[in-house]
Amino acid sequence: MLTTKSHIRFDWAAKKILRSKANFGILEGFLSELFEEDVKIKSLLSEEGNKETQDDKSNRVDILIENTKGEIIIVEIQNTRELDYLFRVLFGASKAITEYMKEGSPYRMVKKIITISIVYFNFGQGKDYLYKGQTTFEGVNQHDIFELSDEQKALFNKKTVSDIFPFHYLIRVNQFDDVAKNTIDEWIYFFKNSEIKDEFKAKGLEEAREKLKTITMTPEQLEEYKRYIETLSSNASIAETIAWEIEWEKQKRQEAEIHLQEAEIQLQQIEKQKELELKQQKNEIAKNLATEMILDGETNIKIIRYTKLTEFEIQEIRKQLNDKK
Repeated sequence: MLTTKSHIRFDWAAKKILRSKANFGILEGFLSELFEEDVKIKSLLSEEGNKETQDDKSNRVDILIENTKGEIIIVEIQNTRELDYLFRVLFGASKAITEYMKEGSPYRMVKKIITISIVYFNFGQGKDYLYKGQTTFEGVNQHDIFELSDEQKALFNKKTVSDIFPFHYLIRVNQFDDVAKNTIDEWIYFFKNSEIKDEFKAKGLEEAREKLKTITMTPEQLEEYKRYIETLSSNASIAETIAWEIEWEKQKRQEAEIHLQEAEIQLQQIEKQKELELKQQKNEIAKNLATEMILDGETNIKIIRYTKLTEFEIQEIRKQLNDKK
């Protein structure tokens, strides 16, 4: 439900509002807080991944940015669960490397790629809600970090090897505990709750506080936004139902396996009992036969051959017969 105090969801704003140059300050503020340095946007690049399909509108928003340092920044906002999401991050970075390098250029002209993934689903395992990763090379034997030479630093205008390779940020919005301990947390709080508190001071949020209010939307925008929220809710319900059904089926399979194991144990017990009873019956028949043969005056050797009883068992039978006399 929308209220006069609520703000537009960041993913919808990124799709509809933040692409305007007049609103670059909002994106620049977020990027500056995340990178912990001032970021200026040179331009927004066109991207085929943002086709106007219902699936894209509901599930995924991409913004492709070139900053004034010539770096390519991929901001991807993902609402629906994907187990292979990390592979898509890798694919997106690799695709950007090849698409934004001029043919015939030396490899040192490869642009620095930075990916930012803002995800609204349970993603991987970990206690934190904000992760960052870069490529470094560690010595197998000496455990030192491989560095650029002074000549390479001058030629590439890079300080470290990791400055060459893509850098990745993962923001797991659902894992955020709603306690803003710093300015980037204030942004993540906004991502999760669509609310910008009065005390928040992060760069870009002051501008977002005014420009991203739902009350500033036209009736047409408001109606479209309501449909977007309804679609997200529907998708979330479907995902929750599927997860519940999977868990229910898993529980049923576990119960069936338990029942099957119990039935197998019972069957084994029944078979063992039958074997015991059959053995007892055979033993009883053998003893009866041995008794008759003893009464007929047969030797132990012959009785053993016919009854398969032990000599000790036969002696016990003879003793019992003698006791009865």
